[in-house]
Amino acid sequence: MQSQIILITGASSGFGKFTAQMLSEQGHIVYGTSWKASENMNNVKMLVVDVTSPLSIRQAVEQIISEQGRIDVLINNAGIGISGALELATEDEVNKQMNTNFFGVVNMCREVLPVMRKARKGKIINISSIGGVTGIPYQGFYSASKFAVEGYSEALALEVHPFNIKVCLVEPGDFNTGFTDNRNISELTRLDADYGESFLKSLKIIEKEERNGWHPRKLAAAICKIVVCKNPPFRTKVGPLVQVLLRWLPDAVIQYALRIFYAIK
Repeated sequence: MQSQIILITGASSGFGKFTAQMLSEQGHIVYGTSWKASENMNNVKMLVVDVTSPLSIRQAVEQIISEQGRIDVLINNAGIGISGALELATEDEVNKQMNTNFFGVVNMCREVLPVMRKARKGKIINISSIGGVTGIPYQGFYSASKFAVEGYSEALALEVHPFNIKVCLVEPGDFNTGFTDNRNISELTRLDADYGESFLKSLKIIEKEERNGWHPRKLAAAICKIVVCKNPPFRTKVGPLVQVLLRWLPDAVIQYALRIFYAIK
């Protein structure tokens, strides 16, 4: 297997950390990013990158090109979660969610694509979510950010096809990562007379499912397969079967099932 130069965002924890370590163990040269300083790990070189800052990204990309001469694979994994009622979301919460999860992907691709086009090859793997194909109650702007990643990736795959650049989506279901503990909770929703009780019931269910979810190594293994695959599938779903198959049900059935599951009465 030929060693590849890989850049993965959000590599200090969760999916990113396990994926970066696994790729490094397989012999690839891996650069990981984190929004704050993080020690190198298992031959993974960590860079400080804020995916909402084009300048921060440009400096990291320039460093990798200076040291390696190319970037073969970009894995857009960095993301955050903000929970609360869509109606009560503040402008700051909406901007933070979309700027990190969606525009962070856009910013990374904008800096790396010129390198890949020049080489006439490359692979971009965007981490979406089951919540990026099915809207989840009280996770609405998280879902919106991932839906945006889905549409962006579909169009991008077509545009960069002539340059032998592959674009892939990975849609994880529930996994047990630090994402649960790091989720931002809307105080306006929690204290609201109409939404509060329903929100807390749904949030409890969401957190339980995540804590009982699959180990992130399973997702890391799936991403590693995409990295080395010559013609990888555009869309890869990883998670419990019921979540993977949910989007193929009729809309009315999906809405009913989600209301029951998330205790929306």
